[in-house]
Amino acid sequence: MAALNLPVISCSLDPASRSRTLASMSSGLLRDQGHESSVIDLAELELPAFDNDQVFDSPVFRRLHDVISAADGVVLAFPISNWAPAATVKSLIEATGATGEDGRVAAWFDKVVTFVCAAGLPHSFMATGTLGQSLMLDFKCVINPYTAYLSERDWERPEVLRVDRAERLAKTMTVHAELSGLLAARTYRSVWEV
Repeated sequence: MAALNLPVISCSLDPASRSRTLASMSSGLLRDQGHESSVIDLAELELPAFDNDQVFDSPVFRRLHDVISAADGVVLAFPISNWAPAATVKSLIEATGATGEDGRVAAWFDKVVTFVCAAGLPHSFMATGTLGQSLMLDFKCVINPYTAYLSERDWERPEVLRVDRAERLAKTMTVHAELSGLLAARTYRSVWEV
């Protein structure tokens, strides 16, 4: 398989974030497969909150839009809070997914998207359902059916997952790369359509 551009976006603002650790692990696994993968950390970039106005003047918006547009697939790493993905994920997608005045076109069309989640408990493993549905319906994204959902119980110690959960993360990244490679040759391009 040819090398792919598979960035990982860390969407936690927590300085001690486990999802940031998972983002680094995911990027390393993709690089080990021969792909280009870097971690883009929203905690370092300070993307303005989505206001459908001045956010588009931010150089951070432009950088993130460019990263997503150029990607063959995108890994979103984020915490699960209150039975839902962190608000930073939604704000990122709202900004980089906006199409409208001044020729803006969403960056997300036709992307393969994989979720890597850090959670306190194992109970909210379906919390990504609405986010996945939105990306599929709005942007015709292909959502990797292998989500890496890791709770506090899945860590042996800081930065070390239990063996079975490390294997799940590795499989999730393998599927992400394979789907991205297979769909890189797609013959269609999506736009806003119902």
